[in-house]
Amino acid sequence: MPSAPTPMAVLHGRSPSFYEVFDRKDDDQHQTHYCPGCGHGIVTKLMAEAIDSLGIQDRTVLVSPVGCSVFGYYYVDVGNIQVAHGRAPAAATAVKRSRPESIVLAYQGDGDLAAIGTAEIIHAANRGEPITVIFVNNGIYGMTGGQMAPTTLTGQRSTTTPSGRDPAEHGFPLKVCELLATLEAPVFLERVALGNNKEIMATARVLRRAIENQVRGLGFSLVEILSPCPTIWGMEPIEAQRFVRETMTETFPLGNFRDRTAGPTLARPTRPVPELTELPRILGLSVPEDRAVTNGVFATNGVPATNGVPATKGAAATNGIATAQPPAGADHRIMVAGFGGQGVLMLGELLAEAGLDAGYNVSWLPSYGPQMRSGTSNCQVRLCAAPVDSPLVGHPTVLIALNEPSLRKFLPTMEPGGLVLYNAEAIPADCVTEHLRVTAISATAIADQLGSAKAGNIVMLGALLEAAALLPDDALERAMRRMVHRETWYALDRRALEAGRAAVRLS
Repeated sequence: MPSAPTPMAVLHGRSPSFYEVFDRKDDDQHQTHYCPGCGHGIVTKLMAEAIDSLGIQDRTVLVSPVGCSVFGYYYVDVGNIQVAHGRAPAAATAVKRSRPESIVLAYQGDGDLAAIGTAEIIHAANRGEPITVIFVNNGIYGMTGGQMAPTTLTGQRSTTTPSGRDPAEHGFPLKVCELLATLEAPVFLERVALGNNKEIMATARVLRRAIENQVRGLGFSLVEILSPCPTIWGMEPIEAQRFVRETMTETFPLGNFRDRTAGPTLARPTRPVPELTELPRILGLSVPEDRAVTNGVFATNGVPATNGVPATKGAAATNGIATAQPPAGADHRIMVAGFGGQGVLMLGELLAEAGLDAGYNVSWLPSYGPQMRSGTSNCQVRLCAAPVDSPLVGHPTVLIALNEPSLRKFLPTMEPGGLVLYNAEAIPADCVTEHLRVTAISATAIADQLGSAKAGNIVMLGALLEAAALLPDDALERAMRRMVHRETWYALDRRALEAGRAAVRLS
């Protein structure tokens, strides 16, 4: 009688340090925000596996600043602190000094660590702070559109160096490991890469060791990881990996630049950390009753600042052109939404600029994640006859939905009687409502026939102007002239605008 088959062993699976679902948004909770082929997903996985193997999940604190790693707290089930751009070493220092038993990881990109955070990383390393820094170097500002970073290679093109990085004008690529190796305090500095499977396996070992150094009570450790960025580099993922191992390593050679883990390290002060309630006494302060300590936290009556709210612009002359007066009582609340890369923000900016020329009071409020492609983004535009009281659009009178997730997300928020323009051949049956004017326009397909699918946003703009007549043609013409500088793109956008108008007339 044949024996029962041996059950297959699972060798690889989800790290226990990852959350079961990523509840960053309502949909796609199994996906991260990283672009296809991005190295950040690999690094995050290797970091989580190191945390698991060392058994330190319950005392690990991950500090993630602004950049492509900004959503780390949605993925890794540890203590998480999200900090301002470049400030991860400062926050990590505070956590480690106040909670010495914790394992503190600062996760930073090159635009963050090597640019705005240069002073932070140098001084944290120079003090020998016993933290572990994970430094992902892809040689570019990935999150914000591909500007030159301190680590951009000589000759490498970016949005701010279209002719390539020129050392005479921009300086040379900054070599962080070599720079920090001139300091006395760091105990471990190594550069690795994600250029192929062999390099990834080596990265896993080095990353684990850098974290283990902290578990052993040693000093400052940094791992620099050369990582592909296919989206911003304009490469396929395989090509981007080849660029890492064959091109980046010429400027940033792999290897260990400091290993003093076997010898004596900088002794840390052993003074006990005072309790929060003791701070007023130590500082010689008297605490009013309304600032009393409750559950270890000082109470406050202040109002938190609101971020991201732009100043409202009034109806005034623009570029020397006297503005008209909009219709009395006009208040157009417009929501533009779609995937990153569909020109959502550009469409909103054109509406806002043309609105200024038409005499409206205007606000434009963008909202977008760190992902450059396939992630959701939106912008909220208000065109008002009266001063704008808030840039937030809670109940739009106009929705321009460039993809289905945006349609489903914002449709329930629409003002009754509002206008919905949807980028598709037809409206989903369950999205048809008698309380709204809903029109489907195949904007991307129309733009593709005109020469570039990237002009789909302008097709939708033309459809809006035909369907609602919000803005005069001359105001939009002036706005497009200011914002679209290349004549070939301007000509394409003019054709796209007219095509959008025609599509509404035919619908």
